Amino acid sequence: MARTPTLKFDRGTLILHPPPRGKAWVDFAIWDDRIERFRVPANQYRPLVEALRAEGISFEDQSSKFEPLQLQPQLAMEPYRHQQEALSAWVKSGWRGVVVLPTAAGKTYLAQMAMQATPRSTLITVPTLDLMHQWYAHLEAAFPDVEVGLLGGGSRDRSPILVATYDSAAIHAETLGNQYALLICDECHHLPSDFNRVIAEFSIAPYRLGLTATPDRADGRHEDLTQLLGPVVYHKTAEELSGQALAPYQIIQIKVKLSETERDRYDFLIQRRNRFLQENNLWLGTTQGWQRFVAASARSQAGRRAMLAHREAKAIALGTDGKLKILQDLLAQHYPERTLIFTNDNATVYRISQDFLIPSITHQTPVKERHDVLQKFRSGEYKTLVVSHVLNEGVDVPEARVAILLSGSGSTREYIQRLGRVLRKGTGEKLALLYEVIAEETTEENVSRRRRQPTKPKVAPNQLELAPVYDIAAHRAPKAAEAEADWQMGEEE
Repeated sequence: MARTPTLKFDRGTLILHPPPRGKAWVDFAIWDDRIERFRVPANQYRPLVEALRAEGISFEDQSSKFEPLQLQPQLAMEPYRHQQEALSAWVKSGWRGVVVLPTAAGKTYLAQMAMQATPRSTLITVPTLDLMHQWYAHLEAAFPDVEVGLLGGGSRDRSPILVATYDSAAIHAETLGNQYALLICDECHHLPSDFNRVIAEFSIAPYRLGLTATPDRADGRHEDLTQLLGPVVYHKTAEELSGQALAPYQIIQIKVKLSETERDRYDFLIQRRNRFLQENNLWLGTTQGWQRFVAASARSQAGRRAMLAHREAKAIALGTDGKLKILQDLLAQHYPERTLIFTNDNATVYRISQDFLIPSITHQTPVKERHDVLQKFRSGEYKTLVVSHVLNEGVDVPEARVAILLSGSGSTREYIQRLGRVLRKGTGEKLALLYEVIAEETTEENVSRRRRQPTKPKVAPNQLELAPVYDIAAHRAPKAAEAEADWQMGEEE
């Protein structure tokens, strides 16, 4: 009597043995001479099982260790329309895909809704320890009857709901891969890196949700998200949600003239840099162009002088004294409104902190001190805070109404994250303000233009038609019962 084909999980891959009859599985399998068995990439679990079932092939599934969960939410609220639409689009896309929403648009609650619609053991990955603890606190409050664990920062839990940093999840990907039916990747633009991508590649999770404000990566690997998590199924901008889920806001650009001395020095430095670029046929409009400039600057004295000229010119544009005068006027105008000041470098942070007697936070600020500063900003004891890149991502920043961007990079992601710091919808419904202070007739104008023109990701076709409204109280969408039958503990129907 022929043995029933068995599907097993083995350190981030699947082993299918003995080979079943039919052709459905052949496209997924790779022969491994070392064990004389067919292997299948773990992330092909769902299409493989669907293909076997479609061909009527009987098999035993020993690979999945999913647990059904009874998710009785204690933290429930009426979802915003965009959250319902995003969840509907994700379900219509087969419980796979990426949702693009601005900072403060409620991505964490959307993830909670997705967990309720597919009540199975869930792995959530996040880029920072701060975010890991924020997710943990939210899920502990939302689902007090289900164990929520942590992986990272010294914790090594294995719980039905697990929140992990990308680093820790990648390290343990071979053992996590068959434990979780739902994979949620927060700030999912981190996933396609060489180190992190194994989280999705070694996982058999049939349900996958990516969350981000801006999926684009400079290396172009955001395209890999389609294979790792699914296509972009829903996208809303801060402008589209302003006045609804987000506070109404206004962006005000203020241009500052360089002083005569700064202008002369700036023009001299830019001419020196541009002369070198022209002689070496280099152009700084792309990431590759910048990398070629960096490489060329290390090969000759002329290249080093050009790079030093570039850096000094940039420092003049970003730190002109005229910006500090504008800052003084804006702080006086908006006092005592809670205000965040963003700069591109630590030196400017410390200069502003010293000159204006304003508390500051950089990556050099100790964790306890940073926590104390943020708590005093939240309580209103501190009215103003100056920061560098450290608050761009993964930190629960208290609500503010005014943001002043004195300098920044050309990153659209950074711009959206900083804008999101003033977009939380408060009780006063006041207009949130983002001041963008830039040096006139410098390369900073191009940088500003670049970050304010994000590329709209392509949304998967025919996914934005609204599915029937979900009964959140019942923890299930109309199709979730069907999903439960299909993937109940990974067993065959």
